[in-house]
Amino acid sequence: MVKQPDTSPDLSPRQHARALYWQGWRIARIAELLDEKPSTIHSWKRRDSWDEAGPLERVEGTLEARLIQLIAKDGKEGKDFKEIDLLGRQIERIARVHRYQETGREFDLNPNIHNRNAVPHKKPRKNVVDEEGVERIADAFRESLFDYQRTWWRAGHHQRIRNLLKSRQIGATWYFAREAIVDALQTGKNKIFMSASKAQAHVFRQYIVQFVKEVTGMELRGDPLVLDNGAHLYFLGTNARTAQSYHGDIYMDEYFWIQRFQEFRKVASGMAMHKKWRQTYFSTPSSVSHEAYPFWTGELYNKRRAKADRVEIEVTHAALKQGRACGDGQWRQIVTVEDAIAGGCDLFDLDQLRLEYSQDEFENLLMCQFVDDTLSVFPLAKLQGCMVDSWEVWRDFQPLAARPLGNHEVWLGYDPSGDGEGGDGAGLIALAPSRTREGKHRIVEKIRLRGLDYEQQAERIRKLTQTYNVTFIAVDTTGIGDAVAELVERFFPAVTRIRYTPDVKARLVMKAQNVIDRDRLEFDAGWTDLAQSFMAIRRTMTDGGGQLTYVAGRRADTGHAELAWATMHALYNEPLDGPAGGAGRSMMEIFG
Repeated sequence: MVKQPDTSPDLSPRQHARALYWQGWRIARIAELLDEKPSTIHSWKRRDSWDEAGPLERVEGTLEARLIQLIAKDGKEGKDFKEIDLLGRQIERIARVHRYQETGREFDLNPNIHNRNAVPHKKPRKNVVDEEGVERIADAFRESLFDYQRTWWRAGHHQRIRNLLKSRQIGATWYFAREAIVDALQTGKNKIFMSASKAQAHVFRQYIVQFVKEVTGMELRGDPLVLDNGAHLYFLGTNARTAQSYHGDIYMDEYFWIQRFQEFRKVASGMAMHKKWRQTYFSTPSSVSHEAYPFWTGELYNKRRAKADRVEIEVTHAALKQGRACGDGQWRQIVTVEDAIAGGCDLFDLDQLRLEYSQDEFENLLMCQFVDDTLSVFPLAKLQGCMVDSWEVWRDFQPLAARPLGNHEVWLGYDPSGDGEGGDGAGLIALAPSRTREGKHRIVEKIRLRGLDYEQQAERIRKLTQTYNVTFIAVDTTGIGDAVAELVERFFPAVTRIRYTPDVKARLVMKAQNVIDRDRLEFDAGWTDLAQSFMAIRRTMTDGGGQLTYVAGRRADTGHAELAWATMHALYNEPLDGPAGGAGRSMMEIFG
């Protein structure tokens, strides 16, 4: 007796025969069960390619036939619904197998993986400042302003281009950092901070992070800073020329010290081309020969226009003291240190500053007067070749590390009281020397010290010997320098003492000129005070009129340019004709 197979009698004979064949039945037995001729079964087998069907297709065909049968059944029972559900899930599984065979992706086969990947993971929100925090930051900003800064704030609401000539240390970078973060939090507008070097541009970032943390206790993170409302704050050096895709409000700091300013500004203004963006330029003055000078005076605007369309722009302090919208679309203002004091700034002692700086330095740094560097021993045009974006160029220098240069050799130059003829400022320079005639000397650190006694000055030098591999220290022993050198000798016995004479000064200047003329000196382009220090040095005659010497500014009794002289002290460890086998020489032999 033939056992009845586990197939439904409601299937068509052809489907029934196929199901039996796939279950392993022989053609003769199938024909006998279905009461068909064996030749008919063979014909079905050949036409429907039963043998060519793979395992998956055989299972799929059987499931499909059974599911259709159950769906069409009248008077379904509970077991029928359970079987329909079971068969439906099996068909879904077979569909996933088909997708996996096509793609090879595991999540097409495994529904758990698919579901896990299909649900997007929400990234944690960053730099979130709630409405209350924004209000507190805005309030703190407004309450911290001096009168002249409130003028900048009002102009920012109505003027597309603000152009400020300003004294040093009156809080311009500090102010514009705060203005920018307040506006970014309130409006979601992007901000782009630009300067001669990336290190200098990051001063904006430091002010912003510090301000928000002081008010809210939260520390903004990231570079660029991306706020939760979508505003991006970028901090760029001169490599911004390649950042064509950025857009936002532009803040350009110390633009009178940027190399190739016209090229730099063209890219910068392109980032703020849309009418909703504004541009802010501010700087201490440098030289009238700088590329930015025609931009400040309006000469650049007039040069590009027909004679009938040119405008007269007065750029005197009297005309611009209160700020003025000019005919070329720029809003200009000059803010001297005296203006800042009149505007509520109580951070200065003018009498003391006049003692610390030469007349030329005082007028340039604090009274917004441009330098006439035609008589300078180190004109700006030559110094700009030394000014680089150190964060981009010096790959081996890690300024935030405990040992920024590792074991690289470093020379220190120290000038305790400028050129030795008065003043109480001190300059300390750390210089990474070149090892070849074609290599670069790099000034990796500069420190200006005010109001410290000789013990504190010596201690500051000692700390640098712990930060760098110091192999040479030169100290000017004029005045307080002799006491400093005596203390330095205790931890660095090979300290070199320098005693200024006209001949010594001439040798120092001659060596520095040689290094700069041969493009062998580099320092960060944001260090405008170092450039100003060099620019202040001029030739003059000794009091007796019999010998050439060098001083800083017109007033030899107070001029010093301490950072420049400190640099020259370090540079002179290299022989006049350049390095010989990488070794310097002892200046003890020169100066006694």
